Amino acid sequence: MTNMVYCDYIAHTIVKPALDKEASNAYRVVEYAGPVKMDLHKKEGYMLSTQKTIDCVDVNGRKYRITIEEL
Repeated sequence: MTNMVYCDYIAHTIVKPALDKEASNAYRVVEYAGPVKMDLHKKEGYMLSTQKTIDCVDVNGRKYRITIEEL
């Protein structure tokens, strides 16, 4: 029996909503938060891992990538 991995849950219910809320704040630091991206095979499209990434940009234009992965 394998245990569940919660990368999707963490990305979609904790990290992404927090980034979106920050991006809509009048005194924000995060200017933009992109969609949650899955770790997929480039040609075939199947999942390579449970890793999720979210790209975001701060108010100074600096780009960041937040990675949620099972350790």
